[in-house]
Amino acid sequence: MAEATKHNTPIKGGTLVSDMKSLFSIIKTRRTVAFAYGFMFAFVAFTVFLAFNPNPNSGAPWFSNIFTTSSTTSCSGSQFSSFFSSFFYPNASSPSQQFQSSASCPQPQPSGSSNTTLIKQPPSQTQPIVNFDKPPILSPNQTSSSPSIVSLAPENSSSLPVVKNQTQSTPSSDKATILEANQTTVAAPITPVAVPANKTRSSSPKSGSSKSDAEKGVTSNYTAALNKQSNGTKSSVSVEQRKDDLIKSLLSCDLFHGEWIEDDSYPLYEPGSCPLIDEQFNCIRNGRPDKDYQKFKWQPKDCTLPRLDASHMIELLRGKRLVFVGDSLNRNMWESLICILRNSAKDKSKVYEAHGRTHFRGEASYSFIFKDYNFTVEFFVSPFLVREWEMPDKDGSKKETLRLDLVGRSSELYKDADILIFNTGHWWTHDKTAKGKDYYQEGSHVYGELNVLEAFRKALTTWSRWVDASVDTAKSMVFFRGYSASHFSGGQWNSGGQCDSETLPIFNETYLRPYPPKMLVLEKVLKHMKHHITYLNITRLTDFRKDGHPSIYRKQHLSPEERKSPIQDCSHWCLPGVPDAWNEVLYAELLVKLHKKSLHEQLQQQKKRA
Repeated sequence: MAEATKHNTPIKGGTLVSDMKSLFSIIKTRRTVAFAYGFMFAFVAFTVFLAFNPNPNSGAPWFSNIFTTSSTTSCSGSQFSSFFSSFFYPNASSPSQQFQSSASCPQPQPSGSSNTTLIKQPPSQTQPIVNFDKPPILSPNQTSSSPSIVSLAPENSSSLPVVKNQTQSTPSSDKATILEANQTTVAAPITPVAVPANKTRSSSPKSGSSKSDAEKGVTSNYTAALNKQSNGTKSSVSVEQRKDDLIKSLLSCDLFHGEWIEDDSYPLYEPGSCPLIDEQFNCIRNGRPDKDYQKFKWQPKDCTLPRLDASHMIELLRGKRLVFVGDSLNRNMWESLICILRNSAKDKSKVYEAHGRTHFRGEASYSFIFKDYNFTVEFFVSPFLVREWEMPDKDGSKKETLRLDLVGRSSELYKDADILIFNTGHWWTHDKTAKGKDYYQEGSHVYGELNVLEAFRKALTTWSRWVDASVDTAKSMVFFRGYSASHFSGGQWNSGGQCDSETLPIFNETYLRPYPPKMLVLEKVLKHMKHHITYLNITRLTDFRKDGHPSIYRKQHLSPEERKSPIQDCSHWCLPGVPDAWNEVLYAELLVKLHKKSLHEQLQQQKKRA
């Protein structure tokens, strides 16, 4: 009786021993009593065990520590757990904000993959509040496969910043894990707390404490992540860098020292696709059988000549006037450029000659309008750049002269153009100009005889003075295209010269001719001008191309007399063909000039700010 009294436990007003005696009075032996006591203690312990629901995800913190050392945030389906959570974390969210069921909690990590420990915050530390009544707001490109949980920041350390385009994974070590931009989650994602971009959340660090190594790592990696936020940024930067590198290479490159290389991507437009080519340049239409001459690209020695991007050049020319002034070789270049640009125009019906002309010989000027883009490409006939003249002769007849002291009559019409491209040269080889007898005039004086090189110098000097005085080179870009080589064999254009058997360029430089003396005169004149003029020195470039002339294919239908002894054209060029390369050089020079202009404008703006 004394032993029974010793283990008395009050339950609802009675004792355990007296109740047992009333129920099991027939059992007298000590062994049976001991067994009964043991069974009852086991039953009570098991009842308490079930009441506390001890599982690894339990809300009771001490039970969690008994069953696992894994670090997880509290999560339970019982109100008992919610009670203990609110007791130990008075500032946390209310029970109504807890998870709906334990099924939504993340599964425990295997013991080998998680070494982190549960971190408790003191009651005074504020916890982030997450409203689960509404769906969590995710950053762009962030994914979530299950309801999120709130991660607790370690005491006296900064929380990881929430980076745009960044998602998080459950860390697998006791060190902070930094995620790359656009990285996807491995397990249930952690809900990002609303933090302004480029800012970090941090608990109150201890006074005087320095940043931890992990925190420094977060900062540096966050900066790296920002640099990778846009998948297109790297690409666009590299494109801009390539453009800058191209311009720099062109700035220090001699575009006119190089060679012709085969390139199957040429010509720049399909033969027969441009109805604006004059008959004398339309070699394929006129029956030329070979086409290999169209498959060559000019390649400078020290850089790469960019392929003419017609769509880009159209944009460069918006609202502008581009004017060619010179002889029929500049007409050759003018028609080439019109065909190149027209090929990229969206509506080709809105590319037309101002007066509806379709043949471009015999008039003083022509103008092609690109209506959708509001620019014009024009050509003014001026084979000498100075004025052709007539004066009374002794017998009362009129005498043709060349006024070396007056620029062409149309100069007032194009002096304000945005881009000017001049040339002269071929007409200075004709009999009248070459002999120079009673032909050259200054004022009222007609030279009885004047050397053609001296006359050429006087004419170019008159032109250069007019440019310096009349053309605003701050607004207008001025170019001078050099002499284009001819390739007559066995005579000149009017004495049986031929080139129809040529189907390949010259590849050996030793067969090139000396630099023309007239171009040496031109260089001296340009050097002494007040304003800078860009010299397109295409002489050597064209000297290689003995295969590119119309020759006998300058006309579609030859007369019987012409068939017997056809006059061959070994001065002009088939289109598509060699003049397309001149326009590619022009395009490269425009890129360089626009680059310099942009730098100059930036410098002026900096000076104004200073």
